[in-house]
Amino acid sequence: MRVKVPVFWRKEKKPRSQSEHKPDRRKSKLPKIAELTRWHPRTRQIVDLTAICGSVMFCLLLLPTRFPGMELLGIGPNWLLIWVVTWSVKRSAFQGALAGIILGFLQDAMTSPNPSHAVGLGLVGLATGLMQKQRFIQEDFVSIALIVFGMAAMAETIFAAQLVFSGDRNVADVWAYHQKVALASAILSSLWAPVLYYPLNRWWQQLKLAEQS
Repeated sequence: MRVKVPVFWRKEKKPRSQSEHKPDRRKSKLPKIAELTRWHPRTRQIVDLTAICGSVMFCLLLLPTRFPGMELLGIGPNWLLIWVVTWSVKRSAFQGALAGIILGFLQDAMTSPNPSHAVGLGLVGLATGLMQKQRFIQEDFVSIALIVFGMAAMAETIFAAQLVFSGDRNVADVWAYHQKVALASAILSSLWAPVLYYPLNRWWQQLKLAEQS
């Protein structure tokens, strides 16, 4: 005859905490960076160059395009200016100015070289690079939108000044039209800036972390 021995104590299982059930979302970016670190440095450079050239071509194709919500008073977003600001915000003033001049010449090839867009975009890259160097800005969508708004107004003002100095147009007509163009371009460019800034900035951040690891 078997006798059951009563159990007076039993090791209780500790309930699992919520942190054990839920994976840490903060580690979700690590596999991407770890994957980039396994790439050959030359491969990373080629992919980065492809992303730069591809995004520039994408902006050039978007310049004459007018989708719903991308037009105000017949003016669309200045995609090349958004690209220059996105590029220059984490680079030196020289790199920003050089990128602006190159993209300005590309825009001249699509529109008209007189007056040139290289002057305005070059100064935009220079000013954005100086702002980054002096730590006047923060990395968020609001700051980028404000920078793009101001730079778009400055670029349109420089373009209007070039028209005035050319001497073949009425000054009053130029500045009257400039006010509408500058305001519309600044508003639309600032609203659409995160569409281009977020993917490019995210890629360059991960690339920088992969190179430092």
